[in-house]
Amino acid sequence: MATLNTAHNELFRRGPDEVFATYEELYAHCNQQRQQSTELWKRPGEFSLSDDLTILKGDDGGELSMVDWSFSQLCRMASVCKDTINRLSRKTASRALEETLPSSGKPLQFLKTGEMVRSIHGAAYTRLWNSELLDVVNEFASDFTPPQTAMDGAGSGLYCGEQDMFAFLVDPTGWAEIDGEAFAPGFFVWNSEVGKRSLGIQTFWFQRICQNHIVWDATEVVNFSRKHTANVREGINEIRSILERLVARRDERRDSFATVMKKAMSERLGNDADEVTKVLSAENIPRGLISEAMEIASKRGAFTIFALVDALTKVSQRVNYAGDRVELDSKIGQLLALAA
Repeated sequence: MATLNTAHNELFRRGPDEVFATYEELYAHCNQQRQQSTELWKRPGEFSLSDDLTILKGDDGGELSMVDWSFSQLCRMASVCKDTINRLSRKTASRALEETLPSSGKPLQFLKTGEMVRSIHGAAYTRLWNSELLDVVNEFASDFTPPQTAMDGAGSGLYCGEQDMFAFLVDPTGWAEIDGEAFAPGFFVWNSEVGKRSLGIQTFWFQRICQNHIVWDATEVVNFSRKHTANVREGINEIRSILERLVARRDERRDSFATVMKKAMSERLGNDADEVTKVLSAENIPRGLISEAMEIASKRGAFTIFALVDALTKVSQRVNYAGDRVELDSKIGQLLALAA
């Protein structure tokens, strides 16, 4: 089993303005951002830089300001170190960039929101909107929700900033049994409209999530990512399939788990104390715990599998050594298999 730190890392790199309390708020923001954004295609000779390092749109008129990310992209296109440009006066910097930017006839694509340029790319870049990815989540995993709020009260697992979007979602009602232990399904999805990171998803089944958003004891981890090139649309189709498989497996396991639990609540391990002791001893449950658990279970009127598992779990919490307790809890959990 794996420990997943992706959401933990996102939690501690996000500012308050990038955090969304609910999935609905995140979706509304991404959808609004898409509606307010447009793409401009310009050949290098069709725009210029002002002395204030704003982009002059040529025949279209007006000026566009750059954010830190789009300015970084412009420096990379010019093969000039951003730190060097930042040491120059704005007038000198604009001249340096104009002289070093590629002069080929291939157009550049500018993504602008209002009068702000969010990104600058070559013709090979293919944009996928954050809201398009979230539409797929809505389609196949609408009943998944964010995890508990992080320890500092600020991290929700739902983030969208200037450069990328990230969502951490789980199904708190999807608990099912895998190899005798309880797991629930969850996933991370991410994307960048401006080329900061790939499109991607990671699905998993987990046992515990701490308030720092570390996912503990994850199993069946599936990873997929796709760069924003011409085939990025195939990537969104693959994410659709991955989510569809996760939800189908969740439903299958949840139904099976419900059937086992129903049977465990009605089926008895034995008709009397001697029969129950014999069965539990065969499962390597210590005799001292058996007698105490049977006393607790008998007060509920029956020696059902569920009543005895519940009673043994209560008794095991008083075992002093953590290693012994973990081993014992594993044996107790496997008793549910008797109802399968």
